[in-house]
Amino acid sequence: MTDLIERLVPDKLWTLLRRVVPPPEVIRPQDGGRRRVGDRACLAAIIFVATSGCTWRQLPPVFGPARPRVHRCFGRWSRDRVWARLHRVILDELGARGELDWSRCALDSVSVRAAKGSLTGPDPTDRGKSGSKLHLITDRTGVPLSLGTSGAGLHDSLGLPPLVRGTAPIRSRRGPRRRRPAKLHADRGYDYDHRRTWLRERRIRHRIARKGIESSTRLGRRRRLVGRTVSRPAGYRRLHRRHERKAEHFLAFVGIAAALISYRRLTN
Repeated sequence: MTDLIERLVPDKLWTLLRRVVPPPEVIRPQDGGRRRVGDRACLAAIIFVATSGCTWRQLPPVFGPARPRVHRCFGRWSRDRVWARLHRVILDELGARGELDWSRCALDSVSVRAAKGSLTGPDPTDRGKSGSKLHLITDRTGVPLSLGTSGAGLHDSLGLPPLVRGTAPIRSRRGPRRRRPAKLHADRGYDYDHRRTWLRERRIRHRIARKGIESSTRLGRRRRLVGRTVSRPAGYRRLHRRHERKAEHFLAFVGIAAALISYRRLTN
């Protein structure tokens, strides 16, 4: 069991999480009862659910904590935005090492089928079936910088302002924190003059494919990088199909995927 926990939650990842996780709840201050299992085992169990796609009821008991306690930890950490804070801490580490390239960022989205829950809508790419959409901004190398979720029917262009505004100030190797890309690449779904104006007002250069004039494929490897990164969360089986009723829980699994993708870049 110890080897499995250490494989899912390496020492460095656990050190980063301890910087953002809230103190544990004291359920039984008096003596007696079962011995409390550490948060590292709970985190390993949550990552196992995110990567394997199993339900909470199917979670194997090898991690130690009971399934209800793992789910309580997941819900409490999601309410406290632990996953977003962990993602930001990892981005700060990458930025301090100079491994984030803000010169050419890219924006894209992907839809997943949703069985239930809020922030869902008819997916025009899936015969109108209910779905949710993941929105993502990546740096030049494909590291996710900002992410969000919406109903599948939301137009891509409407997701641009929240994503840009939602990019947290990230540490730089030299100088102040940074949160604004120098240039932003996007496909024809974002081809609107008011979006270009909105970006220019924030001193962000844009490279958006124009409808009827140029193909989205002409954006070249910049678009391929964000497309590859957008496809990575789908590799986390829990995001292959949405089963969470609460939108914050679905966003939490998206945040876990983004944090783990960024962490792999940190350890490479």
